Amino acid sequence: MSVQLPDDPAREAVLAGRPTLWLNPGLQANGIADPALPVRPAQVRDAQANWQQLAPVLQHCFPELAESAGAIQSRLIEAHSLRHALGYEGTEYGRVFVKADGDLPVAGSIKARGGVYEVFMHAKGMAEQRGLLTPGGDITVLAGDQARALFARHTIAVGSTGNLGLSVGIAARALGFRAVVHMSADAKPWKVERLARLGVEVVRHPADYTTAVEQARLAAEADPSMYFVDDERSELLFFGYSAAAGELATQLERAGITVDEGHPLFIYLPCGIGGAPGGVAYGLKAVFGDAAHAFFVEPVQSPCALVHMMSGSKEPVSVYDVGLSNRTEADGMAVARMSAFVAEVMRPLLSGVFTVADDDLLRWLWMAGKTQSIRLEPSAAAGFAGPRFIVDSPRGQACLKAHGLADKMAQATHVVWTTGGAFVPEAQYQQFLKRGGALIESA
Repeated sequence: MSVQLPDDPAREAVLAGRPTLWLNPGLQANGIADPALPVRPAQVRDAQANWQQLAPVLQHCFPELAESAGAIQSRLIEAHSLRHALGYEGTEYGRVFVKADGDLPVAGSIKARGGVYEVFMHAKGMAEQRGLLTPGGDITVLAGDQARALFARHTIAVGSTGNLGLSVGIAARALGFRAVVHMSADAKPWKVERLARLGVEVVRHPADYTTAVEQARLAAEADPSMYFVDDERSELLFFGYSAAAGELATQLERAGITVDEGHPLFIYLPCGIGGAPGGVAYGLKAVFGDAAHAFFVEPVQSPCALVHMMSGSKEPVSVYDVGLSNRTEADGMAVARMSAFVAEVMRPLLSGVFTVADDDLLRWLWMAGKTQSIRLEPSAAAGFAGPRFIVDSPRGQACLKAHGLADKMAQATHVVWTTGGAFVPEAQYQQFLKRGGALIESA
């Protein structure tokens, strides 16, 4: 299928595979209150409460959570040295932070917020249904012998390019479930090997992410003992991610940062199918309202959210439909088609999408590692382009002017959400650093 994108200032660059910024014409003031949305802000609060309830059993299953009392949280790091390397030292950039989800415990990526949440919530529901867990009862029974015997008779399946599969596989095996991860051709070998070491069955597909998800869904539909974690449609995943907004709000408050009309917050979120960035963005809009300005970031050859939302179509639009290749070093963002559910939620809430080149991902990975010891994989570095697009580009300046923000940027806060990297094998990480360093030297 071929799709003609509508006239837009970003269209030419998108079709040519060049970095660009697209601004969402569907953005609404107070869009979080749009009654047409299929989700509600109260669900963010419910997810935060669920995480608190799960904390004791998470701590029991994952000893690395002892210090945080079972909470899966990441650091908020102010980019002191890094902002200089990136060229963001001017006062017009306000303050720049890194939300280090690449260091998240348990799964080493932002997917710990979604995959772990859904698996443990599914286990909780099963235990309640079978009478093993009563409302308000001891949640640690989920790790007990009776529950594990129950879970061992069931399978959890997921389709993934890597990090979601890791989070689901790790969580499922921790509770005793059989786990099957359908992985696309883009998946990195080290992620496949890590899952195999955990006893997770990995099914490789010689096609892209969308195919892997479809095959996982078909397999689950044919097996009543199999539960499918649906990255395209799952509200559990979405709201697992959304709870991160409360965590960030607390961290900003502790840093003495105000977020309001005069002190805007800009968030830059790497995007694959959209569940993780969509959930985080929705949570931040629920907490901060219109003072939060959320942008997705995608590779120039895999901008599935950009092309779908720019098209205005209610039917799925893929990057192949507009002549792009979906080939990128950023395996977590090698996704041809955005989640229709996330697109529906984001249409009145997302400020825009910008695209980045693979070489820049490696340059930023090197800068983050060498200036502030922030360990990333390439896809996780994508958000570092955000402040420059917003502050310096003509389209970003037009956006600021349209929203009355042009004279408020010195009081702004930028949060670059880094999404993976902790589990990258050292030899692989050193290769990334070497390539990034060579690109910087050649430039």
